[in-house]
Amino acid sequence: MKKLLAILAATTALAGSVQAQEIKEFNIGLLGGENAQDRLNSNECLRKYAEETLGVPVKLFAPADYDGVIQGMLGGTIDMSWLGASAYAKIYLTDPAAVSPVLVKTNLDGSFTYHSIGFARKDSGITSLEDMKGKKFGFGDPNSTSGYLIPSVEIPAITGASMENGAYFGEVVFTGGHEQTIVAVNNGDVDGGVTWADGQGNWEDGYNSGALRKAVDAGLVDMNDLVEIWKSKPIPEGPVVLRTALPEDVKAKMTELVQGLHAKDPDCAYGVAAGETAGFTPITHDYYDSIIAVRKAQSN
Repeated sequence: MKKLLAILAATTALAGSVQAQEIKEFNIGLLGGENAQDRLNSNECLRKYAEETLGVPVKLFAPADYDGVIQGMLGGTIDMSWLGASAYAKIYLTDPAAVSPVLVKTNLDGSFTYHSIGFARKDSGITSLEDMKGKKFGFGDPNSTSGYLIPSVEIPAITGASMENGAYFGEVVFTGGHEQTIVAVNNGDVDGGVTWADGQGNWEDGYNSGALRKAVDAGLVDMNDLVEIWKSKPIPEGPVVLRTALPEDVKAKMTELVQGLHAKDPDCAYGVAAGETAGFTPITHDYYDSIIAVRKAQSN
């Protein structure tokens, strides 16, 4: 019996060792929204914590557009990312088994939603969508929930016209991302555009979290120079996802790390979550059924 127990113990230890060696590195994809270097800087603390937690090299990837992260996760070259709901929907509709949603950014009031925010320069005299008729409008990225999917559905419902050039807006363009839209509006390259924010806190601060808050923190804009002209209905906050094929212990460790990041290092969590939040909370696939349905309908 003692010999049998010894063999079982050795086998269990070997299995654990094999599992620990199943990954030789871990790659985190950073969805677009601000310039690549700022994304890397904001998430460097998470990279270091992940490296300590997993005991393998951890790398950050900041592709030029959303699809870079999407394809990386579908192809297995990226292991984890905080996605927008629309980006998650694209992955799910392409391969339902590719990734698993585990956590969601939580607002200070405990909600898991945010808004697409339409905005313009205050000195332009534009104060509403009605004032934008015939003018130049900027989307962010085709795979952005707040920077494209939701406004492309909700705004035509208000204007009664499509988002095609000349249908309501004089011209509709893609800027490349949230930061690019904010800069384009601020510089007068487009008359108005959309970006994302939790919609909580003060306009002057860029709200509590989101692309406007990050732009304020970076010194790119003074919110007193901008005015809100439209706000979407609440949108499901995008999930932190892990590649489903990862070893279970790796997924458990990374979920625990990100979920505990706010308590462990508030400054790090501020950078990772794009502002003041209550941290990250467990979430399941079902929360994104509505966005998946919208994305599917738009692609048909």
